[in-house]
Amino acid sequence: MAAAPTVISGKDLLGRRLACQLIGGDTDGSRDVASTVRRLFATQSQDFAQSLWGIGLRTPGAHRCDVLAAMESGSIVRSSSLRGTLMMVAAEDLRAILSLTAERTIASSLTRQRQLELDEATMSHARTVLETTLAGRNALPRAAVLQKLEDAGIRTDAQRGYHILWLLAERGIVCWGPPRGTQQGLVLLEEWIAAAPFVERDEHLRRFVVRYFAGHGPATIADLAWWGRLTIADVRRGIASAGDELCEVTADGTEYWMTADQPAGAPAVGTVALPGFDEYLLGYSDRSAALSSEHVERVVPGTNGLFLPTIVAAGRVIGTWRRTVVNGEWQITPEPFDALTRSQARAFEASAQAYREFVSD
Repeated sequence: MAAAPTVISGKDLLGRRLACQLIGGDTDGSRDVASTVRRLFATQSQDFAQSLWGIGLRTPGAHRCDVLAAMESGSIVRSSSLRGTLMMVAAEDLRAILSLTAERTIASSLTRQRQLELDEATMSHARTVLETTLAGRNALPRAAVLQKLEDAGIRTDAQRGYHILWLLAERGIVCWGPPRGTQQGLVLLEEWIAAAPFVERDEHLRRFVVRYFAGHGPATIADLAWWGRLTIADVRRGIASAGDELCEVTADGTEYWMTADQPAGAPAVGTVALPGFDEYLLGYSDRSAALSSEHVERVVPGTNGLFLPTIVAAGRVIGTWRRTVVNGEWQITPEPFDALTRSQARAFEASAQAYREFVSD
């Protein structure tokens, strides 16, 4: 009979998540940008600038230019790889992720595709245009790509252009690669990312499940099913395949999974300035462990899906922050739910200074 899951406290749950997500208390200067992204498996990137800081704060000594350099080299890419959402992933992981997630994601958008008249003939034409335009490792920003489609007689108005690029990304034809000014260049996935050996679906599931819990644990089965748009049955199948690589714990009566080699008793770190849309919140379907229901409106005003940058202390979201440029200097303003303690204020300012140094290049 299987052993009963270990019982952990809510504080320990948050400390373990922070450690898994490389937030605070980690001074491993040998880890580079690509290693950080690989560890998390995938990180939210709807807001490009904020996602750079999400990677930077987890990579000791990294600056914005280091993240951009990793994109330029092709070691990390940005693509609509999970739930149809833009994510940063290690280049070698993108094909495997799409192999498990794309089919259900595309199927969920069929009604919208019909509304926009994006039939197979249109998508085949668009694919041919982009394969011709981007051949030879050419990288073009969004506006230039959309113009190429228009020149070929493919309408891009009324969100058609956005959905064409989204569908081609989900189908593994294109992804966002090297920086091009303030944007990224669209590239052909087959040219930008080396082909990988064939792997059976069950092995993909095992790897997917283990990688998620390695970068997000402890987390629930429902968290992973939502994050990867997998079925509950597939998640359970992946957990079963993982065997001793994973273990189960409980906190406040809820069952969680994590990797078996995750250190026990990881302390919840001090106060940090996390970016908007950070994986620390967006990596879970249930965010109540870190964010009280009474404060959700402060983090997601109007529940419109736009997550503000947050202040996190000991694993709990205790406020938001905003940044502005005044006379060429970054001004970082905390907006806590309650007054910060002296130690929280000092730690937040240190984190804010780290952000200023990160974006200063």
